[in-house]
Amino acid sequence: MKNKKQIEEQVFLCVMRLVTASIILVFFLIIWVIIQKGWRALSWEMISQEPQGGFYLGKGGGILNAIIGSLYLAFGSTFLAVLIGLPVALGMNVHWVRNKRWVNILRFLLDALWGVPSIVFGAFGFALMTYFHLRASLLAGIITVTLFIVPIFIRALDEVIRTIPGGLLEASYSLGATRTRTAYGVFLLQALPGFITALLLAFGRAIGDAASVLFTAGYTDHIPQTLQEPTATLPLAIFFQLSSPIAEVKERAYAAALILTGIILLTSIISRMVSKKFKKNIL
Repeated sequence: MKNKKQIEEQVFLCVMRLVTASIILVFFLIIWVIIQKGWRALSWEMISQEPQGGFYLGKGGGILNAIIGSLYLAFGSTFLAVLIGLPVALGMNVHWVRNKRWVNILRFLLDALWGVPSIVFGAFGFALMTYFHLRASLLAGIITVTLFIVPIFIRALDEVIRTIPGGLLEASYSLGATRTRTAYGVFLLQALPGFITALLLAFGRAIGDAASVLFTAGYTDHIPQTLQEPTATLPLAIFFQLSSPIAEVKERAYAAALILTGIILLTSIISRMVSKKFKKNIL
């Protein structure tokens, strides 16, 4: 029996190591491909300038409009997702903790929304725009992406909060704290590293998604000055450039992919550093 358990442990350990190595290999392979194909096209001009006439035909200019547009879209939608999702995630574990049936139903619905393809959210946003006679704009893109990432943020934060010991809730109540004070002063503090992870996950999905903004945010060669103007995004810039038959334009697409990957990696590194700093406050 002991030998059998040891064999099972060794088998699963080998599988775990194999899967981990595969993930690391795929990650570095993706980074290597976009660096190899996009490094030559990457330049300060590409990062600091808007597209000029004929940019997608191989002429001068850059993708500053797409970089700024993606940041506008990601930060705006993530901010709204936190405003909507944070009270819901805390409420599920503090205010409505005794209504387990309804909380489980809500978790099921959020999981279902998490699995819905982003193009469906884009189609829903486009239907709303058509109904209210709105045009593609930065605001429409932010609203659509917010709907897309809210379930992701809530469920990611919810799973972290569920790991907090239940005795902490009772201890807080016994000291006379209200539910709101317990939620934001105790549970949020304990779940702060997980909150940062959920925030990063939502931000990464927001800045990297193309389908949900294809019909809602529009596309333009200029940086939007108001919420009512259309905006370019890096994923759509990559898509349009890869669709070109011109080799130079395709190289620019890989350079844009390298910039997008760099933004996400930089955000991830910063969030890890901040998360480690706040772990000192965790019990």
